Amino acid sequence: MSIVISEEIVQASGLDTDKFCQEIALHLFQTGHLTLGYASQLAKMEQSSFRQLLKERGIPLYSYDVEDFELDLKNLRDLGRL
Repeated sequence: MSIVISEEIVQASGLDTDKFCQEIALHLFQTGHLTLGYASQLAKMEQSSFRQLLKERGIPLYSYDVEDFELDLKNLRDLGRL
């Protein structure tokens, strides 16, 4: 599937085409809709460069929430380490 974004919309954003794709990729990665690999492809960047862009924007590479923490605690208890 291909998506066509009109040049008018890209111009309205004030970004060039590459930056426009990067912004979309950053958003979709940050919201958990794309993996690092797919987001870097959409951004037309090597994964290492996309990781650097994430770092510059303060976007974490991994998300670790309360549910993950609780699962880790449960696993540590089950292993007898807590």
